[in-house]
Amino acid sequence: MTTIARFPVNQHGRDLAVGDIHGHFSRLESTLAAARFDPAVDRLFSVGDLVDRGPEPERSLEWLAHPWFHAVRGNHEDYAIRWAKSGRMDTASYRRNGGGWFLDLSVSEQGRFAREFARLPFAIEVETRRGMVGIVHADCPVWSWRRMESALQRRAGQARCMWSRDRLTNADLSGVADVRAVVVGHTPVARPVVLRNVYHIDTAGWTPEGHFTLLDLDPLAVVALGDHAAISSVL
Repeated sequence: MTTIARFPVNQHGRDLAVGDIHGHFSRLESTLAAARFDPAVDRLFSVGDLVDRGPEPERSLEWLAHPWFHAVRGNHEDYAIRWAKSGRMDTASYRRNGGGWFLDLSVSEQGRFAREFARLPFAIEVETRRGMVGIVHADCPVWSWRRMESALQRRAGQARCMWSRDRLTNADLSGVADVRAVVVGHTPVARPVVLRNVYHIDTAGWTPEGHFTLLDLDPLAVVALGDHAAISSVL
């Protein structure tokens, strides 16, 4: 299992990050087209939660096969992995949270998805010309990015990466040391929110009233797609 995937500077195109997808890949394709995303040179980094709630969760494996698409493990991928491994989760809760498509698959198909999700790292590091950017699903479990490798050897650290909402709930401005920025999703916000150097970009593109935010990792700027380009900062 790879805990942290590392990517060098993109010398030819842009590196964009996107919030939770939740099975809305066609809608994401429209967003990428509006941003003039070029898969020949650009890369797209996902904060995880590729599946559940939306109409196209099965396309997650198609997207994971794209050489320009890279994702961390979200809590909804973790649902699938744990269900396929033990089947001991609360089935009603899993179904309420959008996992019905997975529960209705055959055992062999569940295993196929779970194996691919289990290959996803808990964190990604992307080198940019201005410094390294980290990506996790929900939150960084340690005060310094240098401690991530050791933190992710423990289930508690992994769980915080995938599940915690504490930083946003508490408007925590402590930030994360030894990294230029950390990009996260998991908790829906109306507009992207920056807490010190932690960027929350899940603008609920998987809901009718939401939209996908694309964050260009080199300037740490939202790609303008009409009326949704502003970042709400809490300083």
